[in-house]
This record gives sequence, C-alpha cells and structure tokens, in this order.
Amino acid sequence: MKRRPTITDVAALAGVSKSTVSLVLQRSPQVRAETAESVRAAMGELGYVYNRAAATLRGSSVGLVGLVINDIRNPFFTEFAASLQMALASAGYATVISNSDEDAGLQGKLVASMIEHGVDAVVICPAYGDAAPTFEPLSRAGIPTLQVLRKMDARTDLFPFSSFDYAHGSAEATRHLIGLGARRIAFVGGLDGRSITEERKAGYADALSGAGLSPLRLPGTTSRAFGLSAAATLVREHPDCDGVLCFNDLVALGLMAGLAREGVAVGSAMRLVGFDDIEDCALSWPQLSSVSCDIAVFARDTAAALLAWLTEGTKPPPEQRSPVHLVARASSLGTPA
Repeated sequence: MKRRPTITDVAALAGVSKSTVSLVLQRSPQVRAETAESVRAAMGELGYVYNRAAATLRGSSVGLVGLVINDIRNPFFTEFAASLQMALASAGYATVISNSDEDAGLQGKLVASMIEHGVDAVVICPAYGDAAPTFEPLSRAGIPTLQVLRKMDARTDLFPFSSFDYAHGSAEATRHLIGLGARRIAFVGGLDGRSITEERKAGYADALSGAGLSPLRLPGTTSRAFGLSAAATLVREHPDCDGVLCFNDLVALGLMAGLAREGVAVGSAMRLVGFDDIEDCALSWPQLSSVSCDIAVFARDTAAALLAWLTEGTKPPPEQRSPVHLVARASSLGTPA
C-alpha cells in the first residue's frame, strides 16, 4: 500500500505552512476562509485524514483495532465480536466495535471515524451496498484491513478475505435430509444475488441435482420474523414439502415456531436444518440441527492473522475458508420420545 499522505504533503499542495494546516484542522478562526478552503481541497485531493489520536497511540503500549459488524444483534456476529475482542485484548490491543446495521453509508462514516482516531488495523464484516466509500479511504490510509464472512471489495491482495466453506455445509445438510427420506426440500431465507446466499444455495442445489430432485426456494430476510411467516407459506402453498434447509438459525428458529403454530411436527412431518449453530440451537425444543461454523475459533484465528500482520509484517493470504460440519439433532432426526 502507498504511504499515508502527511500534513507536510497537504501544506505543499495548498502552498501554505504546516502550522496553517494545523490551524485549519483545529478549525481556528485565525485562518482566512479562502485559505481554509484551499487546505481542505488539498486534503481531499490527497486523501488525507486527520489522525487525531496517532501521537497518543505511538506513546502507548496499547494499540487500537477497529471492528465493524454488519448486524451485531445477530448472535452469530455477537459471538464473533466478543471472541475477537478477547483475543486481541490478550495481546494488548483495544478494540473499537461498531455496528453498521446493514447500512453501507453509515459504514463508510464509521470507518472514516476510525481512521481519524488512529486505529492500527480494521476488521470488517461489510454491509451490502457501495463498498468504495468504505474501502477507498482504507486503501489511501494504508491501514491493514481484513474482510471477514463477506467479501465486498474484490481486491483481496489489499484486503484479505476469510470466511467459511458455506457450499460444503449446505451440501452436507441437504444430503442429510435426503438420506432421512425427504424428497421435497426447500431452501428458506436469504436474499438472492448476495454472495453468501448464493454460496449456501449452490451446495443445496448440487446435492439435490445429484439425487435427481428439484429445488424449492423461499427467499426472504435472515430473521426469525421471516421464518415465522414462511411456515404458513410452506404449509398452504407447498404441502408436499417435507424438508427445509434454512439460510441461518434465526430463520430456522422462527420457522420451527411457525410450524408448531400450524400443527406440523418438526422432526417427522417436516425435517429442519439451520445454519451457523448458534447457542439457541441446542436450547430449543426440539433441538435444532444446524451446520456448525465454529465462530469462536474463527475469531481467534482472525486475531492471530491480524496480529502477525501488525507485528511481523506477515500478510494473510488473499482468501481463506474454514471448514464446517453438520450437527444433527432432533429437528431433522426426530424428536425423542
């Protein structure tokens, strides 16, 4: 990556002194409006970001890592954030955690603020949408940045990406349902066209094709509320459906509640598998089968890769995939008597 532009670069381009640039950054009334505008234009042209905390951090034994999560309310991402923060803390790094709430515009502002406050590195599970306002400033600033779980910038040479082998997991889950006798298997939840949805759908479609079966698709948001509403759709519009693979566990848990409301026995009349294996899967009734992504281990591995980059200069490979496996429980195997 290129070096970060400095206050000296800004001063040279604007034709002023470094002290004048400093006064502009401090919003001092001593600087004429025309001069201040010239300095701000130079900052924009160079991609300069005021690093208000850099001097403090350089004199401190504790570094700072920015973590941006697309939806921290989702237990899967909450576990990732907590595990990553703890792993970084054990190495003496503090973590600033922000929730973009699936808003690419807000995400860009959060990242800009992190750059301004002098983070040493950024880990980002990006929101869907325009990635440029988030990743271009990171590129100009030269800050080590990892993309995790979602890849929104294709330049993995600059922003290495790590995630799970989603296609393998959905294929394993679908074959599991087929092996239990399900013949009309739906894939419920997730919005089509998004990379993770397409990856999870791909394994499902391949497994169905290998068994000579046709897909059944119910797209939707990745929430319990959607799963709850999807139950009525399955029962009324697809009465032959006898198996479901859900985009994630939240959809599956909502669907399980909806099926109970519809009087459908999960585990026998309908075999159900979720994805991610959050803690609620083992605590629901019946217990929910799910494709396990060991997010705690993934978070610790992410921290280790980032620390190696920061302390040793060892950049992670452009793309990595962690293994997944099916945890079969009563929702697909049948409820114990």
